[in-house]
Amino acid sequence: MPGTLRDGPYVDIHAVLDARAVTPVFQPLVRIETGEIIGYEALARGPVGSPWESPATLFAAARQVGRDAELDWVCRAQAYRAALEARLDPSLTLFVNMEPAAWRAGCPADLLPVLAEAQQRLRVVTEMTERAIAADPAALLAATASCRASGWGVALDDVGADPMSLALMPFVHPDVVKLDMQLLRRPKDPYTAQVVGAVLAYAERTGATILAEGIETEQHLAVARSMGAVFGQGWFYGRPAPLPAEPDATCRPLRLVEAADAVAPITRRDAATPFEIVSACRPVDRTTKELLMPISRYLEAKADEGHERPVLLACFQEERHFTPTTARRFSQMAAHAPFIAALAVNLPAEPAPGIRGTMLAADDPLRGEWNVIVVGPHYAAALVARDLGDDGPDRQRRFDYVITHDRPLVLKAARSLLHWLTPAAQMGIGAVVPQAA
Repeated sequence: MPGTLRDGPYVDIHAVLDARAVTPVFQPLVRIETGEIIGYEALARGPVGSPWESPATLFAAARQVGRDAELDWVCRAQAYRAALEARLDPSLTLFVNMEPAAWRAGCPADLLPVLAEAQQRLRVVTEMTERAIAADPAALLAATASCRASGWGVALDDVGADPMSLALMPFVHPDVVKLDMQLLRRPKDPYTAQVVGAVLAYAERTGATILAEGIETEQHLAVARSMGAVFGQGWFYGRPAPLPAEPDATCRPLRLVEAADAVAPITRRDAATPFEIVSACRPVDRTTKELLMPISRYLEAKADEGHERPVLLACFQEERHFTPTTARRFSQMAAHAPFIAALAVNLPAEPAPGIRGTMLAADDPLRGEWNVIVVGPHYAAALVARDLGDDGPDRQRRFDYVITHDRPLVLKAARSLLHWLTPAAQMGIGAVVPQAA
């Protein structure tokens, strides 16, 4: 491609994006048992010799001018185009990174034809990181549902790089779990054992496949096997490069698991509330707020127990119920928990340090609900309650309620609640650099 330097046509990041001047390279993914290539991961590069050749620099520059979502689409479209032009065998899987927030922006019109052709001809797994759920949970759920509506799979990338990944794994319900490369280098670390144990439990429960990243030596390969990895990726098998000129032979395709969420993306307006979801499947009881409070606090305390801290989602109806005592308790838990969110009318974006707040409208259906939902790698529970609208003393107000430990039902309720959370970008929370390297 001519004129790749700063004094050529790519004088700034706008010129790079306008020209769609992103080149994909591909790293092979290998079935450890047989050594056969089962697919490739696409990795983005900017114009060679330009200041934006590095993917980190490329995305940072695009973010500064507000075009990072567009760049995300460009990177994926260029990967699809290269795979289509190389006539990638339908049995091979193309892994492509995606930032779910790009889903909100929609695919640029000029890239729609290649996206449509890719949906017809390619077998794709979209990679996402656990950081995305903290940035924009609703977009993450919508993006995964959109991928599955196309018949594509979903992978959770860099699992183990951050403790958050273990707690958030059930929300993504990935077909493939990609173990972070640092786990292979610290096999005797107790944290590594914790991560691997949670991933193995998830894979056994769902049928998901484990892939080990960063395999560079025979020792790394042996460690990957001991961690239950079926697939491997790293310099031991090949460095990122253009796709081979000769198509690879047909392989045994990667198997996708049954999707846990609906194939059609839903919005906050369409989402059922947690009480609606759980009460449709379980008997409803009735009691006072005073008698529900110990149960609520017991479930909240689960976010502060053990080494594998869960996600905690809580609805307080109105800001006044998120008391100073509650704020202190939640903030203390947030120092260790991967993600804690609180929702209520008039609640600020950060009602306590480390707490993700969401302000509900006065007529929001969640205003009438008191929900406490806890989801971790091994534990899941929910208290969902609906206010009956009584007058009189606060503690004597009555609620219809259900308590459940049914993991699929708890996850369904939790996913519905994530659709209400305000995206981090709208709260002034800094964006996370996409993993495009």
